[in-house]
Amino acid sequence: MDEVRGWSRLHGHDVSGNRLAVGWIRLVHLLAKGLLRVPPDALSAAGVVIAAGAVGVAAAGGRWALLACALVVLSGLLDGVDGAVALRTGRARPLGAVVDAVADRLGDVCLVLLLVVLGGPGWLAAAVGGSLFLHEYARARAQGAGMTGAGAITVAERPTRVVIAAVACLGAGLWTGGTPWTGWSWGAVCLVLWAVVAVAGGAHLAVALRRELRDRAAPELAPDLTQGR
Repeated sequence: MDEVRGWSRLHGHDVSGNRLAVGWIRLVHLLAKGLLRVPPDALSAAGVVIAAGAVGVAAAGGRWALLACALVVLSGLLDGVDGAVALRTGRARPLGAVVDAVADRLGDVCLVLLLVVLGGPGWLAAAVGGSLFLHEYARARAQGAGMTGAGAITVAERPTRVVIAAVACLGAGLWTGGTPWTGWSWGAVCLVLWAVVAVAGGAHLAVALRRELRDRAAPELAPDLTQGR
């Protein structure tokens, strides 16, 4: 099967020209070949459990952050593999998409908590968490208003969030005293990076949503049954 075409059809957004997206899709489909007997929803749930486990492991401090890094990467891979399994086995369905979206948001919360455990300030974590929920909510509302695809694949999508959390864990495990030369906590540095990415991604998505919805007609209102009374 053509994995990239199948992903684009399922998500309503053609990513064939994006090398990073194409590489990611081909990787998760390769991994999915050995997991075709596992229900996609179970893979989604496993990803959340593993992400939560990464938070607990990172809380132990020291070199345990390296294990947390591995768990974050595994969780991120499962986030893609569940959809690949659903496509390859013909089990892609609307309810599965809802389960996947809920699992993604729970996983995002775990990633934010992970950065707090690694020394990030709570107020910045709250702002970053709010930005990612706003990002996904705006996209969902636009789709509810008639947009058929993702609008835009921005720099602030979930794979980027996973990479930032993994880098924080890797850095905290290798340089336990903080970032080189500054001594700042890896959680704080990576939360700042996430915030910058969120602003850039939010601006990109806002422009895309405006373009997608600008020329769409407003839905017809139901007749006012109270008129004439």
